Amino acid sequence: MLQTIGAPAIAILVFAVILIWMTVKTVPQGEEWTIERFGRYTRTLPPGLGFLFPVMDKVGAKINMMETVLDIHSQEVITKDNAMVVADAIAFYQVIDAAQAAYEVRDLERAIRNLSMTNIRAVIGSMDLDASLSNRDQINNRLLTVIDEASQNWGVKVTRVEIKDLAPPADINEAMARQMKAERTKRADILQAEGHKQAAILKAEGEREAQIREAEGAREAAFLDAEARERLAEAEANATAMVSKAIAEGDIQAINYFVATKYTEALRDIAAAPNSKTIMIPLEATGIIGSIAGVADIAKAVVDKKG
Repeated sequence: MLQTIGAPAIAILVFAVILIWMTVKTVPQGEEWTIERFGRYTRTLPPGLGFLFPVMDKVGAKINMMETVLDIHSQEVITKDNAMVVADAIAFYQVIDAAQAAYEVRDLERAIRNLSMTNIRAVIGSMDLDASLSNRDQINNRLLTVIDEASQNWGVKVTRVEIKDLAPPADINEAMARQMKAERTKRADILQAEGHKQAAILKAEGEREAQIREAEGAREAAFLDAEARERLAEAEANATAMVSKAIAEGDIQAINYFVATKYTEALRDIAAAPNSKTIMIPLEATGIIGSIAGVADIAKAVVDKKG
């Protein structure tokens, strides 16, 4: 009797476990599951605990809602100027609508990869080789705009598309290396010429400044020399006036002083002449002595007056 009662109980228990397993579903964080009823999509289960109608409902697709990295295979691309380059890229996308990602496209990753490869050929093919190698940011932005717009119906958001590598053929690499070397040599020659030019300008400016300062010094010296001559002439004029006044007053010693002074200056100038080695001049000793004596008498008279 117990065995007869135990078998149905076990069967009911097993059926209850299976029923619970079919009814209760736990969705992991970062995923969403689509629910189908008799093969038709009805709703989406978010992360957490969910409940289904047994037999009628089943899980259709388990969609990863986290951002996904998609490696895009390298391919050969012909540029606008008929140069061959090998392009390698990577894309980042995130599913924002699990139902569209599950039912609007078959094999989502393959579709995004093929779409990306096609647009890479189109974008790079519309640019020259130099432009494609130097404008990667522009290429990335154009690819992102086109691919994101084309994949909106699939329930995904393409967040980034990056060109990892653009490799031109070996002969083009060699030509580019020669061109770069020539450009660097040209820049070096230009910098060297600019240096020589700047040095010549600075040298000319220095010489000009030196000439200006030399001219200013000569002008200052001439001014001082003229001023000295002017003062000397003024002193001589004053001396002549004083001698003339003394003569008018009958002072014979003033005449002797004046004659002796001029006589001595004349002898000094003759002796200082550069062409004169030996000077033979007949001199009257008494005249010189008399002149000197006259000077002495004048000096004595001046001292007596002061006393």
